[in-house]
Amino acid sequence: MVELAGGPPETVTAVHLDSVGGVAGDMFSAALLDIRPDLWPACQGAIAAVGLPDGAGVSLAPHGDGVLTGSRFNVDGPASDGDSHVHWREIRERIAAAPLDDRTRTAALGIFTFLAEAEAVVHGIDVNGVVFHEVGAYDSLADILAAAAIIAALDPCRWSIGPIPRGRGLVRTSHGLLPVPGPAALELLKGFVLVDDGEEGERVTPTGAAILRFLSPTLDADFIPRRLIGAGTGFGTRKLQSRSNVLRASVFAEPHTAPESAPVEVMRFEIDDQTGEDLAAALDHLRGSADVIDVCQWPVLGKKGRQAAAIQVLAAPEGAARVVHEIFNETTTLGVRRATVSRTTLKREIHDFQGMPVKLARRPKGVSAKAEMSSLAPVKGAGVRRARRRSAEEAAVDAEKADG
Repeated sequence: MVELAGGPPETVTAVHLDSVGGVAGDMFSAALLDIRPDLWPACQGAIAAVGLPDGAGVSLAPHGDGVLTGSRFNVDGPASDGDSHVHWREIRERIAAAPLDDRTRTAALGIFTFLAEAEAVVHGIDVNGVVFHEVGAYDSLADILAAAAIIAALDPCRWSIGPIPRGRGLVRTSHGLLPVPGPAALELLKGFVLVDDGEEGERVTPTGAAILRFLSPTLDADFIPRRLIGAGTGFGTRKLQSRSNVLRASVFAEPHTAPESAPVEVMRFEIDDQTGEDLAAALDHLRGSADVIDVCQWPVLGKKGRQAAAIQVLAAPEGAARVVHEIFNETTTLGVRRATVSRTTLKREIHDFQGMPVKLARRPKGVSAKAEMSSLAPVKGAGVRRARRRSAEEAAVDAEKADG
C-alpha cells in the first residue's frame, strides 16, 4: 500500500505513459513524482546510496510552459562531462555494493544491463567491454537511480504506453553526429510503436529507452475497469515547436467494486467403483479440508457404458499437494488431473438482516443479495420461506444503498 499526498492509502495497479514530447530518464521521474511526491525521499535515498560527485545534487521543482504545468527533475552542480568514460563493470559494482533495497537494486541493474547490452550490439563487442560515454555521466546515473526507486515502490504494477515519437535529424554524440533515435536507443526500442510527429531532434534518449525496455510496457488495449487516481506531467529540457515537451503518467487503482483475480488449482477425476453413500461422505470430508475452495460432482458415462461420477475440486495452489493426498485417502480414484487457472471473484461479505445471514456481492452495476438458505431450513412452508428470504434480501440492498 502506498499513500498519495493529501489522500488515503492507495494501491497503484497500473500506469499509462503518454510520450507527448518524448521519453527521457528525467522526464520519467518527473512525471511520476509529479503525481507521487511521496516517493521523492526514496529517490533521494537511492541516489545518495550510490553517490554523486562533490557539488552535485538533485532537485524536484514545479515547472510550466504556458500551456501545461508539471514538474522537472533536475541534477544540479557542475556540468556533466560529455566525454566522460565509465566502464559498465564499474557502475555495476557500485550499484551492487550500495546500501539499496533489493527491488531498487534489481531495477537499477536491470536498466543499466539493457543499456550495456544495446551498446554491445551496436559496437559489436562483448557486454563486459562496454564503456558508457554520455550515459556514464553522473546526471544519467541519477536519472536511472531515481527511476529505479519509483519502479520499485510501485511494483507490482501494469505499465502501458502509447505511440512513441521517433524524432528527426541528427544528434551529437561522442562518436560524432548520428541519426535519431541514436543507435543504442534504436536497439532498445525494437518492438515499440514509433510515430513521426514532425518535430525535429532527439525525442527518446538511451536512458529513457532503457527504462521502457526494463518496464516492458504493454502496447495493447486495457479492457480491465480501473479507477483513475490522477496524472503527473514531467517536462524535458528542450522546447518543441508544436507541442509541450512532456511525458504524462496516468496512475490507476482498482475500482472499489472490481472483481478479484487469483490463481486456483482445478483437480478432476472420475469414480465408478465407490458407493454413492461412501462417495457422499468422502466429498463432505474434502469440503471440510483446509485449502479446499469447492467440490462438485455430476453424472457421466464411463468406460463400457458404466455410470460414474465426475468430481471437480477447487483448491488454493499453495495447499494443492495436501489436497491431492486427501483425495487419494477419501476416494477410490487412481489418478487426478490438475491445472492451475485464473479465478475471478466478486467482493462479497455476509451481514445479518432480520435475524438472517445475507451474502452481499459487489457487482460492477450494483450490489446483489442472497439470503443463506441454511437459516431458513427450520421454517415450514415454501411461500413463507420465499417471503422471508425476499424481505431480508431487499432490506440488505436498501441498507447498502443508504450507506452509499
